[in-house]
Amino acid sequence: MSDCLFCKITRGEIPSRKIYEDDEVFAFHDINPVAPVHFMLVPKLHLGSLAEAGETHAALLGKMLLLAPVLAKQQGLDNGFRTVINTGKGGGQEVFHLHIHIIGGGNIPPMVRRN
Repeated sequence: MSDCLFCKITRGEIPSRKIYEDDEVFAFHDINPVAPVHFMLVPKLHLGSLAEAGETHAALLGKMLLLAPVLAKQQGLDNGFRTVINTGKGGGQEVFHLHIHIIGGGNIPPMVRRN
């Protein structure tokens, strides 16, 4: 998709602080981090959201989930990290290209407040 922000980043049309790239995926630091380490892992294939993924994307999704802890460790997250995939407007997705947030370091608040 030519006007997609993350497609432009993966093609190098918009600069990013890249941490990983291969033929299928691209990882880069978030420009508005919520923690000391906050990066995104995106497929180079434009896929609007996780809700649009199908059986044909199984290998790509598996690759991304297996790569996340490797990259997290390389970024110094030896004590754990959070992965977040916002899906659709109702799920808080702002850029409609599938992406995994990898977040860690410092004091990460709970995802859901419990009373």
